[in-house]
Amino acid sequence: MSGHSKWSQIKRGKGLLDAKRGALFSKLAKKISIAVKEGGSADPAFNFKLKSTIDIARAAGMPNDNVDRAIKKGSGADGGMAISEAIYEGYGPFGTAFLIEAATDNTNRTVGNIKTIFSKHGGSLGAQGSVAWQFTTKGQILIERSNDDMAALELAAIDAGAEDVRESSEGLEVYTKPEDLSRIKEALMNAGAKIAQAEIIKESSQGVDLMEEQKAKVDLLFAELDNDDDVIAVHTSANL
Repeated sequence: MSGHSKWSQIKRGKGLLDAKRGALFSKLAKKISIAVKEGGSADPAFNFKLKSTIDIARAAGMPNDNVDRAIKKGSGADGGMAISEAIYEGYGPFGTAFLIEAATDNTNRTVGNIKTIFSKHGGSLGAQGSVAWQFTTKGQILIERSNDDMAALELAAIDAGAEDVRESSEGLEVYTKPEDLSRIKEALMNAGAKIAQAEIIKESSQGVDLMEEQKAKVDLLFAELDNDDDVIAVHTSANL
C-alpha cells in the first residue's frame, strides 16, 4: 500500500461508521472469517491476523456477538454458506497497481463488479501475478501525533523490534513483521502512544508519485473498490 494515505483511509472508515455502520460491520465480519481460514485457527492467541482484525472490529464498536459469529463462520461451525477468499490484481490510471482482497460466496459476481469498477475509472483487471509480485505483507501501526516526544516513541518502536519507522505530518507509521504486530503495538501503548490503527497490510515496493489532479482520479477508483460489498481490503502502489 505504498504511499496510499493510510490516514485518509481511517477518516473514510470513520465516515462509514457514521453513515453505514451495518455495511462496515459486514466487511469486518468477512475479514474475521477469512482471517480464521487463512491462519488455520479460531483462537486469536495463535492467529496474529485474526487478533489484529478483531482489535480493529472492537475499536469500531462491533458487538462481541457479531465477532463470535464471524469466527464460527470462518471455522465452518455455523453451517452457513461458505465464504472464500479471492485476490484480484489490476491497473489503475497513471501506471498505478492495485491488489484487491475479497471475501465472497459468488466469485462471478465479485469479479464482474471489480472489472466494471476498473473500467469505469480508466483502469483494467489484470492477470494473476501481474502486480502481486511488488506487494509485501507487513504489520502497520499508525501513531497519532501528540504533544509528547515523538522521537521517544520512535525509539520505543525500534527497541521493540520494528522493521521501519516513518514520520509524517499526522504522526508515525511503524512497520513490523506480521507476527510481531500485536507485541510491538502493546509495547508502544505501554510507552504512551495513541494508536490510530494497527493491521496487517500489503505494501508496494513500486510507489508511484502523482500530481494532485491525478491523485483525485486514483482515489475515486480506490474508494469505489473499497466500498464494494465483497471487497475487504484494497492495496495500491499510488502515493496518495
